[in-house]
This record gives sequence, C-alpha cells and structure tokens, in this order.
Amino acid sequence: MSMDKYCCDVCSYVYDPERGDIIGSVKKGTCFDDLPDGWRCPVCGAGCEEFTKE
Repeated sequence: MSMDKYCCDVCSYVYDPERGDIIGSVKKGTCFDDLPDGWRCPVCGAGCEEFTKE
C-alpha cells in the first residue's frame, strides 16, 4: 500500500494520507487507493480519477 500524496488536477488540493480528510470523514493513515467509493475532492468535488500522484 502506498502512502503517496495525490494532487487534484482541477484545484490543486493535495490528499495527504498522513492527514486524511476530515471533511470527507477519512481517517488519518488511509491510503489514496483505499479511499471510500464515491470520495470526492473536499475543495472542488472532483472524483479520484482527477488526481495525480505527486
């Protein structure tokens, strides 16, 4: 499992697994590949397919 950061190509939000996503109820330590189905960027609403590994 990768703990890489991923950047939203739409708004430049960075998903950092060490921080999780408090808005999306994603716990710290959750890898990008393990995000729940339907998770969206908390800033712009883009889907996971719009993210690129940093």
